[in-house]
Amino acid sequence: MIRKLQNRPHWLEIAYAVSHRLVQCFARWLKPNGWVEKVFVRLEKLSKEPLFACKMCGQCVLHSTGMTCPMTCPKNLRNGPCGGVREDGHCEIDPAMPCIWVSAWERSRQMPWYGEQILNIQPPLNRKLQGTSAWINDSIGITARLPAGWD
Repeated sequence: MIRKLQNRPHWLEIAYAVSHRLVQCFARWLKPNGWVEKVFVRLEKLSKEPLFACKMCGQCVLHSTGMTCPMTCPKNLRNGPCGGVREDGHCEIDPAMPCIWVSAWERSRQMPWYGEQILNIQPPLNRKLQGTSAWINDSIGITARLPAGWD
């Protein structure tokens, strides 16, 4: 079941859009480091880990990467590919693994609403958000804050 869903980025895109709107409705009540975040972290871990091999970075960009988690890249690249993609589309670090960014590109082409977001350059990962709720971070604007030097 999970495998079938993983290969349907458009359906995941719909689920993301609905979830995003729902969370935005309750944004004013969401606070980091509270019991609500603990519930969100648990739910995200239970749902996103099996579907996307989520690493719980706290700054989810699945909707921008073809519903493929870029943190599963051995180099943790948020913008890819690294340039070391093998001729067969596999990773230069782990030749048995398909390049996450090749998969992300192919899957983004199946997403009519968010597919073009793969062209957006993502800011560097804020490691302080590791293990926190990406939904809460997004809804209260933490992920929109750019690091120093980024415009």
